[in-house]
Amino acid sequence: MVTPFGPDGSIDFDVAGDLAAFLVEQGSNGLVVAGSTGEGSSLSDEEKLSLFTCVAQRVTVPVLAGSTSSNTAHSVALTSQVAKTGVAGVLATTPAYARPSQSGIAGHLGAIADSTELPVMLYDIPVRTGRKIASSTTIDLVRAHSNIVALKDASADLVSAAHTKAVLGDALDLYSGDDGLLLPFMAVGAVGVVSVAAHWAGPEFVGIVHSVEAGDWTNARLLNERVSASCAFESTESYPNPLPSKAAMRALGFAVGECRYPLGPGDEILDASAAQVVASLRAQRG
Repeated sequence: MVTPFGPDGSIDFDVAGDLAAFLVEQGSNGLVVAGSTGEGSSLSDEEKLSLFTCVAQRVTVPVLAGSTSSNTAHSVALTSQVAKTGVAGVLATTPAYARPSQSGIAGHLGAIADSTELPVMLYDIPVRTGRKIASSTTIDLVRAHSNIVALKDASADLVSAAHTKAVLGDALDLYSGDDGLLLPFMAVGAVGVVSVAAHWAGPEFVGIVHSVEAGDWTNARLLNERVSASCAFESTESYPNPLPSKAAMRALGFAVGECRYPLGPGDEILDASAAQVVASLRAQRG
């Protein structure tokens, strides 16, 4: 979920609550708050805790807290506080920039899991962190920590994901971390997607998941084709995520504001593209 900011750059908690309710109405059965799409790296600890509380109070679906950073001690300290906000779980991301070994990754993520009794979803996104969580590391972490129950895999490594899921089975819920790879990830055992484009294409992503679960791959492929433009739009070199998501939500009438630096604001070209993507998707729905 994107984090709405007011004209002065502060979090707009009223809009955050309205946006959370909208996403649930559109079919999301869980929300990640203060993740990468939520500009978590630009939020203070106090802002994160307040945002977790705001969203958790507004919706009845599980809310996952993006409470981790590259600093292990800081991640542990903040994660140990999130249960009091009412969230249902934690999204634990591989530490960025430090480029640790697999043992370092395991130590970092294991310490976070040990700091809370809440369920933990690991988040593997090498394009942002510079390191991939090896399949063997994920397997060891799940076996050593009973509250590590899910993996958001944005590595695009289907072979590794399939192996991890085959070894762990029901002990791990696998989620695609890439909207465009939802179909192949479900083919190897994923149960859904932690999505960016579901901000404006929620019904389509719900339809893809339900179609696959029903064995209707033809409809799943048709819906996948429908969201292809949204998947291409959601992050580019010129407009990295979450700039496009905020533009799309503005096109839908949500006053989410602009992104904080280092992302910075969008422009008229982005807003026009967002309006076109949203309008085209609406037209295809009939």
